[in-house]
Amino acid sequence: MSAPTSASMSARTSAPASPRFTDKTVLVTGGGTGLGQAIALAFAAEGAKVVVAGRSAGTLDETLSLIKAAGGTAAAVTADVSRAEDVRALVRRTVELFGGLDVAVNNAGVFRGGHAAADFPLEDWQTLMDINVTGVLHSLQAEVAHMRANGGGAIVNVSSNLGPHVRVPGVFGYQVSKAAVSALTRAAARDHIADGVRINAVSPGASEAPMSLLPGETEAEREVRMKEQSPLGRVAAASEVAAAVLYLASEDAGSVVGTDLVIDGGVSA
Repeated sequence: MSAPTSASMSARTSAPASPRFTDKTVLVTGGGTGLGQAIALAFAAEGAKVVVAGRSAGTLDETLSLIKAAGGTAAAVTADVSRAEDVRALVRRTVELFGGLDVAVNNAGVFRGGHAAADFPLEDWQTLMDINVTGVLHSLQAEVAHMRANGGGAIVNVSSNLGPHVRVPGVFGYQVSKAAVSALTRAAARDHIADGVRINAVSPGASEAPMSLLPGETEAEREVRMKEQSPLGRVAAASEVAAAVLYLASEDAGSVVGTDLVIDGGVSA
């Protein structure tokens, strides 16, 4: 399956009959590309005021343009989740822009692979831990600090099926980092549900995102590979992952706390 074009992504995230996030403020880290962009578009289509965050202003501006072209409300803020001060400033700016923070999606992440555990480069390990794990912690701490003082909220962390649910050779550091995100999510969920903050995770498998392409692989080649590797026979659409995130963030999931929702076409079943 090919990656979504701006037009196809917008079509799949058109506003439903009864938007669930009207007047809600939603923060999406890593919102400039791939799944983060799809998630941001989906929230905007359901009436949310969306802040997209990331390290590259250029990609954030693309997401911003797509949301505004569809009639949505959004703002872009550059931030590096590996820096706690950046994330605290990001949450403050979100509140300044739209008056609060109701939902946060901690999607920012990086991939490093190609090495077994004994040969894994320490610089790649440090990058994975800084962004995929500590970055989620920085984000969650700043988000919870606001939410518990302002009536609660919902947080969805983006993990992966690789690590928490299935292991493959040569992806050591990434798998460890995403297993940590899953454990962090469940532990934090127990800590903060009494504060009125619901915390959950999604764990996508291969999806309509550049990160799911092998080095040098084309989208057509990925499609052939997934027919062999996935019981479903294809990657997940970006809109399908976004729909799961929106469900966990919505009142429909009001009793869902500390879950890790796997979206991988049955690979880890």
